[in-house]
Amino acid sequence: MSMIRMRASIAFHPLSAALVAGCLAGSIGHAGTYPLLLTVDARATTPTANIVSSVKIRVDKLMEENRRTRVNDALKRNGYTGFLTTLRTLPRVGTIEVSARTVDIRYAHEAPEGSGRRLVLVADRPLFFLGGAPSKSRDGYELTIVDLRFDAAGAVVGTMAGAARVKPAPDGGVVLDDYAEAPVQLTPRALRPHF
Repeated sequence: MSMIRMRASIAFHPLSAALVAGCLAGSIGHAGTYPLLLTVDARATTPTANIVSSVKIRVDKLMEENRRTRVNDALKRNGYTGFLTTLRTLPRVGTIEVSARTVDIRYAHEAPEGSGRRLVLVADRPLFFLGGAPSKSRDGYELTIVDLRFDAAGAVVGTMAGAARVKPAPDGGVVLDDYAEAPVQLTPRALRPHF
């Protein structure tokens, strides 16, 4: 496990203050090693602001397969409401933090992808609302979703939806419905020289 020290670069619109965060420190574990503590840069552009923040992700363990099957079956049978209701009965397996706000991860699934891996995290509450037309209702956007991709060397990139919902895809998978116009891009923290 390698330690990374970082400094946050923050630029924000006053209405986006909930998204920005101060300086966070963390470590990146090797592929498939838990607990995983990860701090990444988050970047988003709205019509009124460019936002740069940090996101602290802690995954204590992956969810049990029988629990993942249960929540996926609830989505297929009862739609988003069934997914959300079932998800909230599952135990916490980690947290996602932006600024002083934290949500509990209840869905954590990892799968091989090429020479690396993909890690999908779902928290049962929204972490932030970013963008969206003023007339767009926030009702129903009750999840935070993080989709991370690790390469063979353990480097990570991904996306995050701070306010989202899901629906079944025609092929039986899951389709993300994000409140924002575009997902937040997640990239590794840049190492800074120490003087």
